[in-house]
Amino acid sequence: MVKAVKVAYEAGAMVKLNCSACDGEQDHLIRTVSKQKQVTKADCVVCETSNSFRNGVKTSVTVSKSKSAAPYDRTRKYRRGQVMLHSVFGLGEVTSLVEPRKIDVLFGDQTRRLIHEQV
Repeated sequence: MVKAVKVAYEAGAMVKLNCSACDGEQDHLIRTVSKQKQVTKADCVVCETSNSFRNGVKTSVTVSKSKSAAPYDRTRKYRRGQVMLHSVFGLGEVTSLVEPRKIDVLFGDQTRRLIHEQV
């Protein structure tokens, strides 16, 4: 049995993370860490998007002022990591594709299931 090794991070260090706004893995500057040395806030150095984490799981995303999230459109096809602006729930990030035409989207601290690719 192989035991998972936790990495201890430090504020000010760089780490590769999936960036919601850039749609790919980018360098992120770690802003804050927990007492257990896990990332709690990190900023993308390319697009300046800020991400918050709790227990290693992304809990919110804040898009920089220079970039804007596209409005949610149920006819559009979404991918994991894309950012959207919903008229009711606000800024959200696609966390997973569920079933052929459903997605889970993280809005603030709550995940909601939405439809996509509707013709």
